[in-house]
Amino acid sequence: MPDTTPATGLHTAITNIVASESVVAAPMISPGSLGTGEEQELSEGSLFEIIPRMELEAAFESSEPSFVVPDLSGLPDAGVASFGAPPMLEAVLGTDERQNVEETLKYPWRASAALLITAGDNSQYLGTGWFISPRTLITAGHCVFIKHSGIAGRDGWVKKIQVMPGRNGTTTPFGALTATEFWTVQGWGEKGLENYDYGAIILPAAFPQDLGFFGFGVFDDDTLLKSTANVAGYPSDKRPGGTLWYDFRNVGSVNADKVFYAADTAGGQSGACVYMIKGNERIAVAIHTYGGATSNSGTRISSQVYTNMEAWKRT
Repeated sequence: MPDTTPATGLHTAITNIVASESVVAAPMISPGSLGTGEEQELSEGSLFEIIPRMELEAAFESSEPSFVVPDLSGLPDAGVASFGAPPMLEAVLGTDERQNVEETLKYPWRASAALLITAGDNSQYLGTGWFISPRTLITAGHCVFIKHSGIAGRDGWVKKIQVMPGRNGTTTPFGALTATEFWTVQGWGEKGLENYDYGAIILPAAFPQDLGFFGFGVFDDDTLLKSTANVAGYPSDKRPGGTLWYDFRNVGSVNADKVFYAADTAGGQSGACVYMIKGNERIAVAIHTYGGATSNSGTRISSQVYTNMEAWKRT
């Protein structure tokens, strides 16, 4: 029987919404959903394989009726608000080997979203989020809660986040929804600790299209060390703004709280899904958050992180 005890200590969940739902019991691997329509071939690195095309419905009546696609060019990564700039929190390691994903109507690309984040002082930032259910996206804690900016009115919960799944430059094939409910944990929101840098965005309603969502799970060190880390997100260094970029590398090392990999990333990809391919599924194992001279890293989905993610799911 799975452990249904709520996450505790610095993983204790906190939110900007007073009323909250109780913890949801779940196994240690939460399955994803392909949604409706096209799926990218199931292998690392093969972005451009041709597969039969099935059109998703283009209508998005329940997204914002007056939505104008925002220009994201020139906006900083959400991490700049908490950590300053430079340095960049995510890094291109040597030669930039990221690949541009153009067919964002396909799964899993449509299950990631470009984020336009508005802080309490109305400053704006970029980030990346990914769906774990129709109304819940996972992202970095510093995308939903700003720490240590030193600027009046900026620290704390962000004001709103505009979510644009499958964005491709100036095209937003599924429209956008704006969220005002967010979650993170005490380790980040109260302490600002790197190992607890993860959070969730709760949409007011699901997108009308069945976009699908990522599975996620808890795995031992040996399994992770034999896996490939796949990372796709919306970096600030590429033009036009709002384009999706992907890279993959073997997992280099792990510890109790982090997964390390040499996949290239840049600012704006904070919060991206770090997933491996297991069997016939893409399973998230970390939330991309930081970079370094020799590796990038994400918050590892431990049993406590998993418990919170399950509790944050909304349909």
